Amino acid sequence: MTKIIDSISFSSIGNLSSYIKTVFSFPVISKDKEKYLSNLLYYNRDLNSAKTLILSNLRFVVHISKNYLGYGLLQSDLIQEGNIGLMKAVKKFNPEIGVRLISFAVYWIKSEIHEYVLKNWRIVKIATTKSQRKLFFNLRKNKKRFGWFNEDEIKTVAKELDVTSNDVKEMERRMSAKDLAFNFSSLEDNKNTKSKFLMSYFKDNNSNFASIFEKNELYKYNVIKLNNAISSLDNRSRYIIISRWLYRNKKKTLQNLADYYGISAERVRQIEKIAIKKIRLKMTS
Repeated sequence: MTKIIDSISFSSIGNLSSYIKTVFSFPVISKDKEKYLSNLLYYNRDLNSAKTLILSNLRFVVHISKNYLGYGLLQSDLIQEGNIGLMKAVKKFNPEIGVRLISFAVYWIKSEIHEYVLKNWRIVKIATTKSQRKLFFNLRKNKKRFGWFNEDEIKTVAKELDVTSNDVKEMERRMSAKDLAFNFSSLEDNKNTKSKFLMSYFKDNNSNFASIFEKNELYKYNVIKLNNAISSLDNRSRYIIISRWLYRNKKKTLQNLADYYGISAERVRQIEKIAIKKIRLKMTS
């Protein structure tokens, strides 16, 4: 179905005005014809019927998109998101429910536009729960009428929308706030003053750089001491320690080493024990 919209996209037509003129040139089909085409699509998956149903309802997406122009987003983007909702509605529409397609599609069109507005109105997502989304879109309508809310107006809106006064206050605070860049300067650039970017001074409570640095340095220090301690052993003791403890794969057993040196496994164990003591003394000295 996306190919249907692609064929009349903004890039192919040129601009928004031309697009709107084009979609309004498609005739609105009658109720009987819509029912006939919907049956073909629903029962026979006829894509030509889907194309006609979509094209005849694109004008309604344009009309709905106008209700969201106050969010500072391009109408062309709002229309494109609404078109996605329309296509989803056409795909899911059951002609047996007894309503016109556009009555069913309004929900899907608004849902896609709502999602787009919430994702793009601010960098930080302003509404995440169902109740917050409801507040976001309805509060803007009320704020046009009320301006800044006083306590009585907050209670009135809370009652109308079936939410708490605190929910209204919190959403009003979020909507009134503005996004700030992390790297904005606290001082103006000039010849005598260097700008200070505040991002450099933000504290990360989940990070402890000093502890991480100390741990890494201690690890490096211990590795060096261990290497020096092992290097001070005689050749046989050093080979036994490396073979028994430092090989990542295929570590040798006492018996392997006993066979290699022609001594008993117990003797290998004793050499290993003495070597470990020498290493510990070197490490702690």
